[in-house]
Amino acid sequence: MTMTTPLHARNITKILTFLILLSLLSVPSLAGTKYMSGGPEIQASIDGTNEFAPGDELSIPVTIENTGLIDFKMVQSEYLTPDDLPNTAKFVIVTMNAGDTPIIIKSDPQKIGDVKGGTSTIAEILVKIPSDAPAGNFDLPVTIAYEYLNQAEQKGLDSLQYTYKKTSKEVILPITIRPAIFLDIENITTQDLNVGTEGYIHLKIKNEGHDSGTNTIIKIVQNGNSPVIPTDGSIYIGSFPAKTSKELTFKASVSRDAEPQIYPLDIYAVYDDFQGDTVTSSIKTFGIPVGGKIDFNVISKPGKGYPGQKTTIEVEYKNTGDAPAYQAQARISAVDPFTSNDDSAFLGDLAPGQSAIARYEVSLADDATIKQYAIDSEVRYRDALNNNQISDTVKVPVDIISRQDESGIIIPLLILGIIIIGCGGYYVYKKKKQ
Repeated sequence: MTMTTPLHARNITKILTFLILLSLLSVPSLAGTKYMSGGPEIQASIDGTNEFAPGDELSIPVTIENTGLIDFKMVQSEYLTPDDLPNTAKFVIVTMNAGDTPIIIKSDPQKIGDVKGGTSTIAEILVKIPSDAPAGNFDLPVTIAYEYLNQAEQKGLDSLQYTYKKTSKEVILPITIRPAIFLDIENITTQDLNVGTEGYIHLKIKNEGHDSGTNTIIKIVQNGNSPVIPTDGSIYIGSFPAKTSKELTFKASVSRDAEPQIYPLDIYAVYDDFQGDTVTSSIKTFGIPVGGKIDFNVISKPGKGYPGQKTTIEVEYKNTGDAPAYQAQARISAVDPFTSNDDSAFLGDLAPGQSAIARYEVSLADDATIKQYAIDSEVRYRDALNNNQISDTVKVPVDIISRQDESGIIIPLLILGIIIIGCGGYYVYKKKKQ
């Protein structure tokens, strides 16, 4: 005979089973870990090359590695697990010191955070290698400061008291400064280097470095937006032993909108070093004096002309600039009411302060207004390096007058002359009669 369990009895059994499982799941686990040994082991090294050249400014990547291991730990149900591992270096600060090296440290101490055991991170340290730094091997000290969990003391079953210890370690990083050429400017002179012209730059340079270059090329280049622009800026000098000097001449032009003053220019060397590698020296910036531009003024009195007539205008041009103008030729731009078939005149070579006269034949329109006009003119010339140049616009004043105006002046002058002559004759006559 089959027995059937009542429905309510089966429901009670399910409920009891669920409650037992729920109670088991809700019991907290007290299993934890207690670390008995192990702490940070910090090492430092340069990531990449440790060779640098004089004049370099760069970030040295310093790898900070923590090789600390945990030697022994205990796991028991009554232990609480601490938040930090004892082999974690916390709040790591990396400080590079120059020591006995010629290096200039430009970075402040670098905070790189926590470094866990078995991991590494990189601190970037900005440094400057002076251009005149001696070659050789040097020791660069780096101090690494941090703190770590020294003890985690359990208080009862639900609390831990942490004790951290601060410490630091100094690591020596070996570096090498390669021998290199370092350019020094011993003397600077210029020739015919003026605003708006091309001239020469004469330099005496010295290799103040510790390397003797071969296949050496000396180059000058524009510095930023400087108006001094080299036009012949590379010279091959071949061998360039350390502590020797060379005299060089370069060509450069100066922008027309520059002012007479000193402007920057850059120079560097490209050469084969002691290992046979082609390298570039650090850039040396120096100042170049620039003279004033070649300029012209009209110093003659205004020309004169009559409506409907042809006239010759004499214009005296003066070189008021700071440099000679060679093969100068003046030209006017005849516009209404002027016309001209003879609008240019040769002036010749004009040194600063010299002048020359140009003559132009112009015709005036019949309806020309009686007033003073200013005719545009310019002077074309060659600079000291035989380059064609054009001056700024020079105004030529011309007075347009009428015949009536002129006669209104001449007739009274004639009458006055007749009176003076008559009075003189009468005076002579009286003297003879006496």
